[in-house]
Amino acid sequence: MEKLKGVGIGAGYFSQFHYDAWQRSKTAYIAALCDVSPGNAQKTASAHGIEKTYASVREMLEEERPDFVDIITPPETHLELCSLVANYGIPVICQKPFGGNLDTAKEIVHLFNEKNLRLIVHENFRFQPWFREIKSHIDKGLLGNRLHTLNFRLRTGDGWQDDAYMNRQPYFRTMEKLFVYETGVHYIDTFRYLAGEVKKVYAKLGRLNKNIKGEDLAWVHFEFSNGALGLMDANRYNENTAENPRYTFGEMLVEGNRGSIWLNTDGSLVHKPLGQPEAVVNYKRGKKGFAGDCVYAAQEHYTDCLLHNKTAESEGSLYIRNLEIQKAIYTSNAEGIPVLL
Repeated sequence: MEKLKGVGIGAGYFSQFHYDAWQRSKTAYIAALCDVSPGNAQKTASAHGIEKTYASVREMLEEERPDFVDIITPPETHLELCSLVANYGIPVICQKPFGGNLDTAKEIVHLFNEKNLRLIVHENFRFQPWFREIKSHIDKGLLGNRLHTLNFRLRTGDGWQDDAYMNRQPYFRTMEKLFVYETGVHYIDTFRYLAGEVKKVYAKLGRLNKNIKGEDLAWVHFEFSNGALGLMDANRYNENTAENPRYTFGEMLVEGNRGSIWLNTDGSLVHKPLGQPEAVVNYKRGKKGFAGDCVYAAQEHYTDCLLHNKTAESEGSLYIRNLEIQKAIYTSNAEGIPVLL
């Protein structure tokens, strides 16, 4: 099978998960990468078997003429980079937080729509194997035909230290908006994946670690169009008991009119039909890559969609809704009221 030829922009912390997954891909390969730091670019390329590095994005695009570009850079660079790539008529997979804000994200989506080009947001949490399995249980009616509640509890324990985030993502410390903007958007998307469209949100946000600027606590209540309720109870300050708190990032309980399913921090799932004994769910979950190898699963989905002209689950135009919900959460917290979407 012929593989798509891709190039990458960015060689920072999270890009390593992208390049690792591309190296194992059945559908695509990365021919070259570009980064503002030549040293980082060369180090990353060597680690992941990438042949070429560039200091100039424009030069890389002109020389390589790729089938797609994976943009793995901070959100404030997305408009400029996406615009540049779009002028070459090349599809883009763009990392989140997408565009930095709702207006910029809409501008990028509009640009690609005008040029009839594909734009996919790299949103990988819904591809974590436990969420795919929970979704399968919902779709098969194993929890019933009416969803009652979704509750996700996150405690990563990486944000209580005086030097919190310095060892991995130091820019977290100075972000004006942190949890909902950077991490919580994953769960906005995952809640929509599991329960459908969000109708209303009510949020309380807070800052537990006084050494950072943004919020590290989020208590967000969701109302869905189908009548289900959701709760994201999250903070990065307190710890859970997981061997690797960043494997599942937390615990989840999903309830319907015929039973429940639990996600534990080790990735195990327990299904409890009403009136019957609970049973451990037998399903595949890996330890490679990031969080159950969700980056690999997401990227294989994206390239399959590019190859076969199918709509991706996180197509740019579809992803905008997540950012509208995210904005509503911040508005709800600021005004102290529920916000109808």
